[in-house]
Amino acid sequence: MASRHRVAQQLLRSRPRLQHTTRHTSRLFSSRGPSASTPRPTLLSAAAIGAVSLASVAAYNMAVADPIHMEARSVADADERRKREQGVDDQSPMRLRMEKFIREQQEHIVSELEMIDGKRFKRDEWQRPHGGGGLSCVLQEGNVFEKAGVNISVVYGTLNPQAIKAMKANHKTMDDDEALDFYALGLSMVLHPKNPMAPTVHLNYRYFETMRADGTSQAWWFGGGADLTPSYLFDEDAVHFHKTLKEACDKHDKTYYPRFKKWCDEYFSNKHRGETRGVGGIFFDDLDAAEADAENTFAFIQDCLKSFLPSYVPIINRRKDMPFTEKEKEWQQVRRGRYVEFNLVHDRGTAFGLNVPGSRVESILMTLPLTAQWRYMYEPDPKSREQRLLDVLRDPKEWV
Repeated sequence: MASRHRVAQQLLRSRPRLQHTTRHTSRLFSSRGPSASTPRPTLLSAAAIGAVSLASVAAYNMAVADPIHMEARSVADADERRKREQGVDDQSPMRLRMEKFIREQQEHIVSELEMIDGKRFKRDEWQRPHGGGGLSCVLQEGNVFEKAGVNISVVYGTLNPQAIKAMKANHKTMDDDEALDFYALGLSMVLHPKNPMAPTVHLNYRYFETMRADGTSQAWWFGGGADLTPSYLFDEDAVHFHKTLKEACDKHDKTYYPRFKKWCDEYFSNKHRGETRGVGGIFFDDLDAAEADAENTFAFIQDCLKSFLPSYVPIINRRKDMPFTEKEKEWQQVRRGRYVEFNLVHDRGTAFGLNVPGSRVESILMTLPLTAQWRYMYEPDPKSREQRLLDVLRDPKEWV
């Protein structure tokens, strides 16, 4: 317990404002990012006792003070009964509508990726004893993807006054109750292609809600995003990926793409290297009633998630069969090493998840590549394609 306390305190000192809770089966990437003008420091939660985690005040307290109890069985049972007896429609609680949408998208994305790769994902379904569960879909050593994971987690639990007070700082609509039931849902995906010309891609979308005793929604928020991590930079790929995301954002708010693109660049950064993890995309968190109403925000999340396949499939189809040399494969391994560095050194979801008792370590670390290298003092040749990638990672571009 003392070691977990020290780890959590160190992370807290590096991010002065703690935030809310959310979780995820595979691992929700997160942290607070910039607003329209100034940075908004925050930690995203690690409430995935059954799966993965997101660094947040809830996760911190779970690690050192146990303010969240995974015992919201009555709400979980009522939701399961409602789904079984009534199904899910436009009149259902938002949490059930979001879960239905996420599960449909997981099935659709996995099906499309299996068509691309030619091999099937392993499906690993699990249940939480106090409500919720998840489905982890993982492909290893495929024809196209060396490692790929598309995971869902659902968590029911109860927040105590300690966690409620911390979350209320950024969610004014939360009640000052002695305890609040909560619901946390997320889909997280990472694809690591074999071919070094094909980029790694990451996606994560999530929903968090507190509930009254009768199961009605009390406070809610959405988060998520997607980003591209190439080993070899093809400008047209980066432009296509960003353009597709921008179109999804612009349908709802013209300020979303520039705000969330900057947020992504600033969060997914290997600060000890002075370079971003990849060429970015969008990233956001805590979209609640202060930003827009639930229906419009849900519509935005749906468009963002539905934009994934159009944003990535044309890229992987262009690159998966390109010829490459052993030296180019070596560079991919070095870049994957940087990917691992970010996940283990800077990603707060990973850090908290590994310090939460009962977490599914395999799900948390699913995002790591199957192979990677760390070569001492490895520097690319001047004016090479490898050096050009580093130049862009050290000075992120505006792609659209």
